[in-house]
Amino acid sequence: MTQKQTKNEFWAWFKAIGLAIIFTMGVRYFILSPVAVKGASMEPTFENGDKVIVNKVGPRISNYDRFDIIVFEAKDDENFIKRIIGLPGDHIAYKGDVLYINGKVYDEPYLTEYKEALHDKGDFTYDFTLEEQLGEMTVPEGHFFVLGDNRRRSIDSRKPEVGFVSQDQILGTADFVLWPFERLGSTR
Repeated sequence: MTQKQTKNEFWAWFKAIGLAIIFTMGVRYFILSPVAVKGASMEPTFENGDKVIVNKVGPRISNYDRFDIIVFEAKDDENFIKRIIGLPGDHIAYKGDVLYINGKVYDEPYLTEYKEALHDKGDFTYDFTLEEQLGEMTVPEGHFFVLGDNRRRSIDSRKPEVGFVSQDQILGTADFVLWPFERLGSTR
C-alpha cells in the first residue's frame, strides 16, 4: 500500500468515526437519553439503580397523557421521574386510598402490588386535595400534577418544593427499561 493510499484510508476512518460520534451525541441529546433512577419513589415500577431510556421526541411528547411516566427537571439541577396524575384543568383528591379526578374514581393498577404488601393498617396514599396541598382548585394550564408510585416515600407534586410540573420542565417519557436485563423492555 502506498503512502497516499494509507493517508486516504486514515482520513476515511477518521471521517467515519467522527460522523458516528456526532450521530450518537445527536441521538442522545435530541431523541433518546439514558437516565438512572435514584431512590425508591417509583417502586415497584422502577427500583433504585434501574436505567431507563427517556424518549424526547414523537407525538407523545407534545401531548402527555394521564399516567405517563415522565422525567423532568426538578430543583438543584436534579431530574425526577414520576407519574402524571393530573392534567391541566383537573381537580385531584385522594380519600380513603382512592384517587378522584374531577370527582370521578380512577383505578391505579400499578399500585396493587404495593397496597397488598402493606403491613400496617394505614392508607398507601394519604388523603389530600389540591387546595390543601398547593392552594389551587385545579391544575394550572401548561402544568401537570405528578406522584411517585411509592406514595409513602415520594417527594412529588404534593410537596410545595416540587408542586405543579411545567411542560417546559419535562425532558420526556420513560418508555423503556434498559437495565437490569431481566426487566428489559417497554414500560407500557
